[in-house]
Amino acid sequence: MEKQTTQPSPQSIMQIGSGFWASKILLAAVNFQLFTHLAKNKTMTAGQIKDVLNLKCADRNVYDFLDALTALGFLNREGLLETSQYSNTIDTDIFLDKNKPSYVGGILEMMNNRLYRFWGNLEDGLRTGLPQNEIKEGKGNLFEAIYTDPEKLKEFTSAMGGAQVGNFMVFAQKFDFSKYKTLTDAGGSGGLLSLTVAKDHPHMTCTSFDLPPLEPIVKNNIQNLKLSDRVKTANGDFFSDPIPKADIVVMGNILHDWDEEQKILLMKKAYEAISAGGAFVAIENVIDDERKQNAFGLMMSLNMLIETGTGFDYTFSEFTKWAKIVGFKSTSIVPLAGAASAAIAYK
Repeated sequence: MEKQTTQPSPQSIMQIGSGFWASKILLAAVNFQLFTHLAKNKTMTAGQIKDVLNLKCADRNVYDFLDALTALGFLNREGLLETSQYSNTIDTDIFLDKNKPSYVGGILEMMNNRLYRFWGNLEDGLRTGLPQNEIKEGKGNLFEAIYTDPEKLKEFTSAMGGAQVGNFMVFAQKFDFSKYKTLTDAGGSGGLLSLTVAKDHPHMTCTSFDLPPLEPIVKNNIQNLKLSDRVKTANGDFFSDPIPKADIVVMGNILHDWDEEQKILLMKKAYEAISAGGAFVAIENVIDDERKQNAFGLMMSLNMLIETGTGFDYTFSEFTKWAKIVGFKSTSIVPLAGAASAAIAYK
């Protein structure tokens, strides 16, 4: 039998190399709130879209923009050029309409407004090992720069919610909460995890624990969902203050911000807060142990170089090693949405 050979092709090289083109087209559409306008109007012509987005470019540029989104799978289209009618796909209608609770565009907005330009300095980050964001521009600590600016904080909170909403929904469905009554989300941002768990599990009482500037945002979200009887806020810094005690302590996209020593410290703080028989849960883009499959997790780890300099994403084996150092009895991992997982350590 003749051995089959694969012909060399530059296709994947060019697709990845030019990937920023497709990325920026989508990010621009999100920033324009194109999908929100289409969700409201159902269908729109290119001319109508040009007017509502206040675009001053030539009609041909608008056609190229909208037809590129169509070719990339983000829009449906009937007709051609002047006769075109555009509408959302199922996915963009659900996840990129800003008026729906399923909106995930917050993280894309932050990618467009912050991360896109910072990633242009990846080479500098790799050469120096230093952050390439606001810190590089002399604005102090990343979190200080974000938390002291109300607009940046609002954008950051929306981004964190958009990045994790699917993971939190799956976690609330897959994790066995029957043995537990209380949960603390340490670094809870806008309180989305606490609200999701409380909504799906009426016996659970949840606390969203984060720095004081987040409290008004969380309280507003609690009020909107009418869950003030079972979702509370607590203010503090998880490095310097005790984490509120609970049966379960969760950290979503927290451990990867820090170096190994600080990761272990945070896991120790969580261990101290958890009741006997309880669990610590890290919800992040856990990298596969062979470091071959979870490309998004590996790219997120590079994003931590850009954002913090010393933070990194990790494998489940590394998580288990740290859990044993801290004193947890056992660990498990639960796949969530996309590239994310819940790494769980039991006390």
